[in-house]
Amino acid sequence: MQPIDMLYAAAARTPDAVAVETPDVSLSYAGLVARVDALAAGLQALDPASQSRVGICGYNTLEHLLALLATMAADKVWIPLNARDAGVELDLKLEAARPSIVVVDEDCLGKLTADVGHRVIGQGGDARVGDSVAGLIAAGSGRRPARGALDGEATQAIKFTGGSSGRPKGVLQPYRAWLTGAACMIHELGLNAADRFLLAAPLTHGTSCYIMPTLAVGGTLVLGGPVMRPAEVLDAFDKSAITTTFIPPTVIYMMMAELGDDAPGFAALGRLIYGGASMPPEKIREAQRVFGPVIGTNYGQTEAPQVVTYLSPTDMMDARTVASVGHASLLTRVAIMEPGGDGVLGAGEEGEIVIGGGLLMTGYLDMPEATEEVLRGGWLRTGDVGLLDERGFLFLKDRLRDVIISGGFNVYPSDVEAALVGHEAVHECVVFGLPDEKWGESVHAAVVRRPGAEVDEGTLIDFAKRLVGSVKAPKAIHFKDDLPRSGVGKVLRRVIREDTMAKGAANRRDRR
Repeated sequence: MQPIDMLYAAAARTPDAVAVETPDVSLSYAGLVARVDALAAGLQALDPASQSRVGICGYNTLEHLLALLATMAADKVWIPLNARDAGVELDLKLEAARPSIVVVDEDCLGKLTADVGHRVIGQGGDARVGDSVAGLIAAGSGRRPARGALDGEATQAIKFTGGSSGRPKGVLQPYRAWLTGAACMIHELGLNAADRFLLAAPLTHGTSCYIMPTLAVGGTLVLGGPVMRPAEVLDAFDKSAITTTFIPPTVIYMMMAELGDDAPGFAALGRLIYGGASMPPEKIREAQRVFGPVIGTNYGQTEAPQVVTYLSPTDMMDARTVASVGHASLLTRVAIMEPGGDGVLGAGEEGEIVIGGGLLMTGYLDMPEATEEVLRGGWLRTGDVGLLDERGFLFLKDRLRDVIISGGFNVYPSDVEAALVGHEAVHECVVFGLPDEKWGESVHAAVVRRPGAEVDEGTLIDFAKRLVGSVKAPKAIHFKDDLPRSGVGKVLRRVIREDTMAKGAANRRDRR
């Protein structure tokens, strides 16, 4: 079985149910399958080879969704290319993956300069033009793609975890991982045919993990627009009866700021799931006050996508687990090991999070040494630090490489961030270490104040000392108007650290 078979099975059961809804189009399951099959046949006409690669660069459009599903139906490998990324980063990924076909929105054409792949226009293409999604669907109307018998270890997608700072790592996600992920998602979230999932975050990232589970149960995918602003997400909650969505914490913060003290409540919304970054308990409680008991989270990596663990909105309301990222999903094993070791640690002991089960990648594209480093003994070594409590709930600390060692003590940035955001003047913050002659590393924090709020460096440092002690408290606060983010809204801790170091070096030169 392949992931696309979940769509075909749902279409056979409920052909007239609404599968996809956009501001302009409502597609039934039968209508969706007809378009997907026609486009898949067109992709095979361009390149008949099974398991050849298709890059897709675009925003959250119907053409993007159709191209993804058609890539799966054509027995091809999906290469997601985030339209928000810089051109140099996109070219690095294209050169590494070497797709034979690249589907690209018309307004993204200028970003791609690498000479790889047959170009097919996504959004903006004309049905009269063969080299477009619309044109291939029109030409292939009534046709079906040839299907092979590929096993579970065959690659469904190559998702990249690196960027322009170095050679990107292409993660080989097999059919097995996609099928396991869908089963875990359906089980943990309790998805059913009444669910309406809003594609608010980029389809190239975590949102893609919700596509097949929603379609498998006969639910509806709602496309609100190519790039949704927080106000538009709130509007969709209200007018499109959204039950579930997945977004980064920063969007939740912006939606809360948009609503202010006038939160209307959203009757249909049952799961507002965040991921990609942590939320301190204080921020979670604030979001629960605004949206109700609907906040949930999951933990995963590109190497084991999305639903390694899940914390339901009910468990999020429990004071014992509000800081957790949940329990292991249905078909997944989670354990804690000593960093670099092979021994499994007990409940409450901190160490490296390791993952086993069907979600695991098969390796990194053309990187056997990197693959061997993280896949050992049936476990994926995540590089994340955490602990499991006695009930099996996972508490995530930090990336191993983000841990600050100050005066011989390990300082986890997430602990300090959770303390700082408890101050009424702090909207958001990120904590990082800088080289220090005395301590080895010293703790620094970049802070964004709430609109209209005033607080000085000394006050915040004293506030943190009372909560986490003098070792963990920041030695310096850097006030910012905003924090740098990736294309999917993650705060770029490394960029802030490097910028702060560069400014410090410049200041020292000026003083000379």
